[in-house]
Amino acid sequence: MIQGSRPTPPFAPDGRGDKIVPRPRSAKVAMIGAGQLARMTHQAAVDLDIDLVVLAESTGDSAVGAGAAYRLGSSSCLADVRAVAEGADVVTFDHELVPNAHLVKLEQLGHHLRPAPPALSLAQDKLRARTVLSASGFPVPAFAAVSSREDVSAFAEACGWPIVLKSSSGGYDGRGVHVVESSSQVAQLFDLRSGGTTRWLAEEFVDIAAELAILVARTVSGHVALYPAVQTVQQDGICRYLLMPASLAAPVIERASRMARSIADGIDATGVLAVEMFLDTGGQLLVNELALRPHNSGHATIEACETSQFHQHLRAVLDWPLGAPTMRSAAATVNLIGGTSAISPSTQLLRALEVRNAHIHLYGKGFRPGRKLGHVTALAASTEEALDIAQTAAAEFTEP
Repeated sequence: MIQGSRPTPPFAPDGRGDKIVPRPRSAKVAMIGAGQLARMTHQAAVDLDIDLVVLAESTGDSAVGAGAAYRLGSSSCLADVRAVAEGADVVTFDHELVPNAHLVKLEQLGHHLRPAPPALSLAQDKLRARTVLSASGFPVPAFAAVSSREDVSAFAEACGWPIVLKSSSGGYDGRGVHVVESSSQVAQLFDLRSGGTTRWLAEEFVDIAAELAILVARTVSGHVALYPAVQTVQQDGICRYLLMPASLAAPVIERASRMARSIADGIDATGVLAVEMFLDTGGQLLVNELALRPHNSGHATIEACETSQFHQHLRAVLDWPLGAPTMRSAAATVNLIGGTSAISPSTQLLRALEVRNAHIHLYGKGFRPGRKLGHVTALAASTEEALDIAQTAAAEFTEP
């Protein structure tokens, strides 16, 4: 049973009071997951009169708190995923944690998954993504699958210490990613025994000059809207702030944009695709990760662009005409990250609202150190000015 939705009468007065006419929704979309991405997608769905229902783990989930219709269940349970997909025109995602076998089964049952399982698998499995992208000619860091400490040491001897060791699936915001300096550190930190449940990926350590992301919206019919490049600044594996447009040389942006579009077409992406890249100190662009859903790097589009990534994602998965990705202004977004003290962002909200030209988004999430609790976006004549405004407002949410 779908919960949390307001009952909509099947008929509504036509304004004259003498008859009633049907009031259909424009479309029905099921979204697996109910975090902040689903919350902001719900807000876009309201604008387009789309009937959105989310699969939520609990009533405390971010999208549920914003009023989204929901069904309680687990994305790892096939029955729960099938139940929320029932009756929807399309099924889409706010995370990649659904077992791919469940997605294949949904397709076999006739559900329309956007993106489809083969494309989504590239966001679910880093090793598969590296292998597919490399085989297709896209530049990626040197990598190898590893299943023992000896494998890690052999890779490092060929590539050079330090290396980066990643879990092939499940990691985000720095989780499951470790910079390893020596073989003794491998022995201390990791248990890579054969037959373990975690698959590991070893990568070369890239000397990074800048990190950037390109958002591509692509419809089922193959129409594409390409957003301006975004430059991201990471700390401890978490994006702290981003600048839009990226303050990088035009030839670099052009290469990155061409690469992102080619990847979107090559993997038959539908919806929003975020292509995260490294620019190394030698000027080489390397693909880092793919996200086939709305993405943190696209939050500035809510205020900065003609069409937000959340509206665009819904339009793309439904194969509707895409909106213009054109920027209105330079922008910066600062993420609000839980610190060491258990504070609530709402307690500092009034002070932050005094900062002019700062747009504040709170996710309604419980506090946890390192957790994204919201974000602040500012628009200005330059990204430097926008960042200063956004950081001033964000500072009101930090511990005294």
